[in-house]
Amino acid sequence: MGKEVGDGAEAAGRSAGTPLDRARRAVRDLLRATALAGFAVPQLLLLVAATVTAVLLGVGLGVLLVPATVLAVRALAGRRRTLAARWSGVAVREPYRPLPPAEPGLKGAWQRCRALIGDPATWRDLLWLLVDPVIGFTVALFPPALVAFGLFGLLQPWLWEPIASADGNTWYWWVHVTDPGSARIAVLLAVPTLLAGPAIAPGALRGHTALAGALLGPTARAEALAAQRKVVHLTETRRDALTAQAAELRRIERDLHDGAQARLVAMGMNLGVAERLVERDPQAAKQLLAETRQASATALNELRDLVRGIHPPVLADRGLADAVRALGMDSPLNVTVTADLPGRAEAPVESAVYFAVSEALTNAAKHAGASRVDVQLWYQDGTLKAQVTDDGTGGADPSRGTGLRGLERRLATFDGVLAVRSPLGGPTTLTMELPCELSSPRTSSS
Repeated sequence: MGKEVGDGAEAAGRSAGTPLDRARRAVRDLLRATALAGFAVPQLLLLVAATVTAVLLGVGLGVLLVPATVLAVRALAGRRRTLAARWSGVAVREPYRPLPPAEPGLKGAWQRCRALIGDPATWRDLLWLLVDPVIGFTVALFPPALVAFGLFGLLQPWLWEPIASADGNTWYWWVHVTDPGSARIAVLLAVPTLLAGPAIAPGALRGHTALAGALLGPTARAEALAAQRKVVHLTETRRDALTAQAAELRRIERDLHDGAQARLVAMGMNLGVAERLVERDPQAAKQLLAETRQASATALNELRDLVRGIHPPVLADRGLADAVRALGMDSPLNVTVTADLPGRAEAPVESAVYFAVSEALTNAAKHAGASRVDVQLWYQDGTLKAQVTDDGTGGADPSRGTGLRGLERRLATFDGVLAVRSPLGGPTTLTMELPCELSSPRTSSS
């Protein structure tokens, strides 16, 4: 299914402008229709490849070929979706289910093969390979074919005689061209034929795009199921966010009660004792005041640590890249940070990524036996991405550890996802993705 997207003059106002503008658009659409007809060549090649893969799969030899074939088909279908948005102003969303995490060996290949074959969108792509080279090719090629036929008619005054002398037989539409008079009639018919090609090219382009949208986009049932899954996901993430918020409040309360609050109470008691001793035993009073001053410094450091655990000042002041670099410098591991962020995300998103990277570094040091960690931050296609790779022992599994589950819940609050690749023996790679918008950078990263 496709929907119109606003793209200025590309998607609207096709009939507006001067006659020259309309002519240019018609010729442009004619060339685009010709290009779409050319899709039949790679489609037929992929159809042959899919047929061979299916035959080999039937005898147990196509497991390794299925992912390559299906992903090649998806790449071609993705290109058609891109052209639908760019040339016709119609957005065709990808309907594919997410693939399972990649695992090494034959077991991982079989799981990936099953996931691809079990995705209904895979079969709709194959249907597109069958239908589009016939119907789509005909629709797209019709306008340029009219232009070619019109040019052929215009040339009849010079072509009919050589063709006739070679014992040829020329028909132009219903006219049998055998003499100069019939050639002139062919020219009269050729003019509207030639003009009809560019005239119907926009409609042919829209028809071809409608066919692509019907076959390559999500079905109404798939969209309904996706919306239902989205509601369930939002309900779960809201519950997880409330649970995490309550746990964080309890932690802050406990840290204040056991740390700074206890020290402040002790400071008040010491000051009361010092007040009573200041005249009787000035030396003892000075000692108590010195201890109180030291306790106040300790309490202040504890409060700073507490604030840093809620929202680090370096994150607010310098941004995510510099905050993660600060984490790397504080880590006992050899941490390399590479960042390519053209702007700043919203503070809650930056905070989520910061603490997720912090947790990943802690896990690498405590559980993975790693000595080196590479952290990459970048922004691509409306998504903030962070990747943490360590050289530890591997074997990390979100289903067995609460740490990785906590990372998933933290990211899921912002519709983020966590992908874990951790074969036994390492390395372990955590990839985090959060959809967000970036603003212009508020500070420069040094």
